[in-house]
Amino acid sequence: MPRANRHFLPGQFWHLTHRCHERSFLFKFARDRRAYRRWLFEAKKRFGLRVLNYVVTSNHVHLLVQDSGEGVIAQSIQLAAGRTAQEYNLRKRRQGAYWEDRYHATAIEGDGHLHRCIVYIDLNMVRAGVVRHPAAWVNGGYREIQHPPRRYSLIDLDDLSASCGFANVGAFQQAHRQWVEEALVRNERRRDERWSEAIAVGSYAFAVKIKHELALKAKHRDIDVVDGTCALREPANAYTAIFDGENSVLRVGNAIF
Repeated sequence: MPRANRHFLPGQFWHLTHRCHERSFLFKFARDRRAYRRWLFEAKKRFGLRVLNYVVTSNHVHLLVQDSGEGVIAQSIQLAAGRTAQEYNLRKRRQGAYWEDRYHATAIEGDGHLHRCIVYIDLNMVRAGVVRHPAAWVNGGYREIQHPPRRYSLIDLDDLSASCGFANVGAFQQAHRQWVEEALVRNERRRDERWSEAIAVGSYAFAVKIKHELALKAKHRDIDVVDGTCALREPANAYTAIFDGENSVLRVGNAIF
């Protein structure tokens, strides 16, 4: 598969998707899912990673984060993914790749699209048929949002509430429960590749903005509109066999306008 794009813009919301090698169920044991969360919490302490939602499944991870500084996300994922793989391989006396290439990053607009992305992450294990309600999955953000732990909290609830337009955490928690329940009633359980495979998801103006900020890297990308939501697509032929310049991390300082 092509290498996942990793373009970062300061202050931007990103939905990150990282899959185990060949989609193997390397997270099937609860201890390994806990290990990933533990190292993610360590990344939060070391680098200031701003986590807004997450779910650790049996073979992949979803993270909703906000870029809070130069290199914060890349360093954080490198730590969490690298240490989790190292511990697993040592315990199992295993060699070889643990992760499926690099993680993929999708820019999410900070409005109703952000709300929908939160719910999409929450319902991941419901879509997989593992649980009927996200509250039943321990290694997910829904439980932490609704019942914040006293220690070792991954999600910054204050930032999440403010980012979603709420004045306080209680109001956000109530709205969050309602969003999830409404999605369950509407049976919104199908996988929507836009949230995990596009470069950006939001309004048309947002997609155009992200395309402009990515400059030449996005000049051949198409903007698709489905049900009022726009997605800046990654073209099928964007990568060559040698994985050339598409792999570099884009910074605002080296963008060409």
